[in-house]
Amino acid sequence: MNTYRIYEDLRSSLGDEAAKSLAHTLGPMFEELGNTVTKAEFRSLDATVVRLAEAQERTEETVAHLAAGQADLTVAQARTEANLAALTEVVRSLVVGGERQATRLDTVLGRTFEMQFRDRLTSYLGRLMRRGRLLRNDEVLDAVEQAVDAGEADELLRADAIAAGVVDGVASHVVAEVSVTCHADDVDRARRRADILRKAGLTAVALVACEVISPELLAYARSREVRVWCDGTMLDAAA
Repeated sequence: MNTYRIYEDLRSSLGDEAAKSLAHTLGPMFEELGNTVTKAEFRSLDATVVRLAEAQERTEETVAHLAAGQADLTVAQARTEANLAALTEVVRSLVVGGERQATRLDTVLGRTFEMQFRDRLTSYLGRLMRRGRLLRNDEVLDAVEQAVDAGEADELLRADAIAAGVVDGVASHVVAEVSVTCHADDVDRARRRADILRKAGLTAVALVACEVISPELLAYARSREVRVWCDGTMLDAAA
């Protein structure tokens, strides 16, 4: 508010001289008051700007710390994943190595059991076959090669053991498949190879020799008319 406006506002009520005197007194006061308020407002605004700038700086520092922490976490996670991959590879190698060792062990046990069975065939099959004798390959060929084709002869020679003797009072041949644990393939091979002997006009008995057989495979062997010698004992005759 300026001095002239104050003078005009007061002249009508106070008169010309009194209005002039009071206007000269109040005018500078109002002007100073206006300047004072403006300066205070500016100081307050400046302080607010400073605080905002400081808050922005703290926020940027916090974001920088978070970014650094995230980077460290990413690196740590990458190391963890690499270590896990390496551990997985070690475990896989151990598993594969263990499987190979187990396969080798099964092979050795199977071969040992097969040789043992062949060496003791006549005693092991004493209840099934009387006067039993393990046949050589040339004896087998002499008995069948005129009646079967070359593929069938080769199949028969792959049998684990073929013996001649008396079974149930009849001169017969026993075709044996030997395995530590009996599988369905053993049953099928024994039956198939016995059928080749029958094709050649010979009486044949299919046999699986094993140390372990499941009830399901025992029933399957009986359904295929294959006899079972298991862990030193002739099981019930095939149905």
